[in-house]
Amino acid sequence: MEVNKLILTFTSLPENVTVARMLTSTLGTQLDLPLNELEELKVAVSEAVSNAIIHGYRNRPDQFVTLELEADSAKIVIIVTDNGCGIPDIQQAMQASYTTDPERMGLGFVFMQSFMDELKVDSEIDKGTRVYMVKYLNQNHPSSH
Repeated sequence: MEVNKLILTFTSLPENVTVARMLTSTLGTQLDLPLNELEELKVAVSEAVSNAIIHGYRNRPDQFVTLELEADSAKIVIIVTDNGCGIPDIQQAMQASYTTDPERMGLGFVFMQSFMDELKVDSEIDKGTRVYMVKYLNQNHPSSH
C-alpha cells in the first residue's frame, strides 16, 4: 500500500475538534480498523487538538492548528501542531491530573499515551507545540516480531 497523507489546517475554534475527529475516523475506516481502535484514535486526536486550542492558544479563535495524518499498511502517524504559548514543562504536563485549566481533568496526554503506540511531544515557549503519535496496525506492531 502506498502512503496516504492528509494535511488539514483549521482555525482554533472548538467546533473544529469534531472536524479533526471525523477526518481521522474516515481514514481509520478506510484502513478497516476495529471499532475500538477507531474510537481510541478519535479520542487521541480530540485531546491533542483540544490541548492546542485551550492551552496552546488559550481559546483565541483566530489562530491555526494543523492536523497531519499519514497512513500506510503498517501504521498511522498523527501530528497535531500549533504555534501557541508552548509547554514550559512537558514531563509535568504529561502527568495524570495536571492541568492549567480548572475546568479540565488533565487526562489528555494520559489518553494519548494509552491509546497510541508512540507519543512524542516537542514544545518551545512562545513558538508552539507538536504532538507526534503513532498507531501500529494489526500484526505490524514492533513488539510482536
